[in-house]
Amino acid sequence: MECAVITTYRCNARCQMCNTWQAPTSKSEEFNPAILEKIPGGMIRLNITGGEPMLRDDIMDIVSILDKKTKRLEISTNGYFTDRIIKVCERFPNITIRVSVEGLPKLNDELRGIKNGFDHALRTILKLKAMGIRDIGFGIVISDRNCSDLLELYTLCSSMGIEFGNATMHNSFYFHKLDNKIEDVDKAVGQMKRFIQALLQSHRSSLRMRLKDWARAYLNLGTLGYIQGKARPLGCGAATDTFFIDPWGRVMACNGSAEPWIMGDLKTQSFDDIWYGPQAEAVRQKVRECRRNCWMTGTAVPAMRKNIWVPLIWIIKSKLNLALGKEVVPEC
Repeated sequence: MECAVITTYRCNARCQMCNTWQAPTSKSEEFNPAILEKIPGGMIRLNITGGEPMLRDDIMDIVSILDKKTKRLEISTNGYFTDRIIKVCERFPNITIRVSVEGLPKLNDELRGIKNGFDHALRTILKLKAMGIRDIGFGIVISDRNCSDLLELYTLCSSMGIEFGNATMHNSFYFHKLDNKIEDVDKAVGQMKRFIQALLQSHRSSLRMRLKDWARAYLNLGTLGYIQGKARPLGCGAATDTFFIDPWGRVMACNGSAEPWIMGDLKTQSFDDIWYGPQAEAVRQKVRECRRNCWMTGTAVPAMRKNIWVPLIWIIKSKLNLALGKEVVPEC
């Protein structure tokens, strides 16, 4: 399984596609890190997110507990608190760091509402790279306002030898948004198709990074489909293959539903009692009936792993078309 731990809804950013900062949690109500001991070990991936997780005074305790639960522990951050991130990475050098940006400097600072936000993000990445932290990179939430910067950011990441992840805008309880909408769909679709082709033609020096770019091409195929209003190319495994923990310590199916689909509470229950209980099964039924067609990393990547032949065949077919000089026409 995979898990995302939402450590806080406090955030120093004022992102236009996310209003979490308008409904922050208070320090006193956020979970005690000790409850995370209840999470089972052997997780494929654990993601620490927020809000801005570096606002937690006890972030080191959170990382210390979760690091034992998985071989891949990731922190999603806006990169503003460079010194705090450095301290975590000094103690846990094998950690994964993804720094969120929304475009090149001027556009990023406008969309994320942080003065000199891109400067902080870039400095964080540069310092982590100098430390020898291997799994680092930028991430972006694609909209029609920033899609023109997509290829340039990818080129920047490729030249630096770092990762580049992305998603697109969604509406849900987690984002405290109901009005996220791509106004200029044709513009976004055109940029997405060019981006997918660039990923399939990856010129990264590392074979591992090229393979990841090819996989991201399929991931972005699903993102493109979501922008176009299509169904998910692969089924959703929320509450089965993945789960979330919110700042109060409640176990949820995902972060894409209109309201939180709560499976149980780690403050008062064991993980097994939650996972195999009737409330969790009721939530899984909601997932089976869900038609929101979300396509975010938290549920998309596990679906790709579970159905590996689907993206693999698409990648092979698409790369053959490119080698023959044919246009890659993404189809969900």
